[in-house]
Amino acid sequence: MAPDDRSSTGEPDEPGEPDEPGAAGGPAPDGSGALSPTAFTVDLGAHEMLRRAHVLDALGADWDPLAALRGEEAAYALLYSGLDAGQQRVYDELVAAGVLPRGGGGSAAP
Repeated sequence: MAPDDRSSTGEPDEPGEPDEPGAAGGPAPDGSGALSPTAFTVDLGAHEMLRRAHVLDALGADWDPLAALRGEEAAYALLYSGLDAGQQRVYDELVAAGVLPRGGGGSAAP
């Protein structure tokens, strides 16, 4: 086959060119020579459902979200318990500024 005949067979003229004339964006309408963007959509709904299924599978059937939340709250309270005066002052300033959420009663006791 002669090089001139390639475009009549539907094969791309150069490697990497699309097989169909409309498959890639054409020149921009402003004449700048830049390619115009090609619109496409991706539905991530099915992938998100698969991701959630894998997360729940990894957590196991005996996972208790309320117990996990109570454990996190206890850990948060313990983290900020036993602060000296200077640390408490900095903690109070961070809470007042909205950097840290108000929580923990200053002791790890429930």
